[in-house]
Amino acid sequence: MTTSDVGDVEHDVRQEKPVTERRLHPVTPLRRAWAPIAVIAGWAFHDPDQTQRQLTRLTTSTLLIAIAIVIPAAALYGFLTWWFTHFAVTDTELRIRTGLLFRRSAHIRLDRLQAVDVTQPLLARVAGVSKLKLDVIGTDKKDELAFLGEDEARVLRAELLARAAGFAPETAHEVGEAPAQQLLHVPARVLAVSLVLTGATWGSLVGALVVPPVVWWASESVWTVLAVALPLLGAAGASSVGRFVGEYDWTVGDSPDGLRIDHGLLDRTHETVPPGRVQTVRIVEPLLWRRRDWVRVELDVAGSSNSVLVPVAPREVAESVIARVLPGVTVPGALSRPPSRARWCMPLWWRGYGLAVTDTVFASRHGLLRRSLALVPHAKVQSVRMAQGPWARLHGLAHVHIDTGANKTVTARLRDASEAAELLYGQADRSRTGRREARPDRWMAGA
Repeated sequence: MTTSDVGDVEHDVRQEKPVTERRLHPVTPLRRAWAPIAVIAGWAFHDPDQTQRQLTRLTTSTLLIAIAIVIPAAALYGFLTWWFTHFAVTDTELRIRTGLLFRRSAHIRLDRLQAVDVTQPLLARVAGVSKLKLDVIGTDKKDELAFLGEDEARVLRAELLARAAGFAPETAHEVGEAPAQQLLHVPARVLAVSLVLTGATWGSLVGALVVPPVVWWASESVWTVLAVALPLLGAAGASSVGRFVGEYDWTVGDSPDGLRIDHGLLDRTHETVPPGRVQTVRIVEPLLWRRRDWVRVELDVAGSSNSVLVPVAPREVAESVIARVLPGVTVPGALSRPPSRARWCMPLWWRGYGLAVTDTVFASRHGLLRRSLALVPHAKVQSVRMAQGPWARLHGLAHVHIDTGANKTVTARLRDASEAAELLYGQADRSRTGRREARPDRWMAGA
């Protein structure tokens, strides 16, 4: 049975040139051999009582026989899945054929590629291999080629991007990787200090230290305490150590095929922010960062998993990087607050709301302790809505919602009702004008 992914191409009736199919790196079977063992482990965790009873009945000879069967079977499974996986690059598409029992054939159109990322988990770095992940317009999940040799992955990535940019197939493999100019590098010390000064880190740590003793006092059950404490400790680790490991050695470079982001202490990731695909930029400013004038920059990219552009940097440096993502856009300095009567709808917190509309972006801010300023280019606005609840209507206020191509919404809250109506119709006109004047979303448009 053969299936086809979103982004599949319609087969041309003309005669296609013969293509050479290639296999993944020979180390790939070791990765896939874990699948049968993972199934057995999942069954054991699903019914631990039954597993314990079965283990007590096992003799040494039975255990050795089971190991002698499971390990070769897992190795055979890994080899066969590798053997039946092929990929090929044609003039118009990347073809990936996988499946041992149920065949799957993906035809990925090169003109719909918006990002090709190279990642290296820790063990892959040791083995000298890489994983190639492909973002395709119109799909939520990524296709991937895992694993390829390090050099082969980078050469293939450059060839795919060259073909996506419109280079002739016979010359695309000669283009190579476009040069990059470093824009930003986050030192490890700055990253560590920024995590210490983040409220989420301290909140998760306090929760992990305070809640388990309270649960023990209330239940006196070790299992209940573990069930509560382990997720809290995991959240604390993810918000501090996990972020440090993932965002370590964060480097942003500018190249004709977009902004390149390299990061990771254990697992190295080489990502690309596609040109013209950024829908929203958010400048986040935690309370304890303000004395140092540090900010964090996050992204909404249509059809991509990229979410962080700058983990921490001085505001001036971060805004220079934003200027590369949104050419011609200047971050508004002054934002207008809602009218003072908004305090009746949102006491105290109304002071954190702000709005600015320039010739290029719709900018909306929210938050008092953790400020977040969202910038939406007019060309990326998909729809505009005005909403009024009964309490807001009573005070002559309304919300204006901006929907973007990344299925996200940016809201200007508690605006005067007449101002909101003007925003509604004015933004529709600005969006139409922005789309007419927007540069095409093409790879290497400046090359």
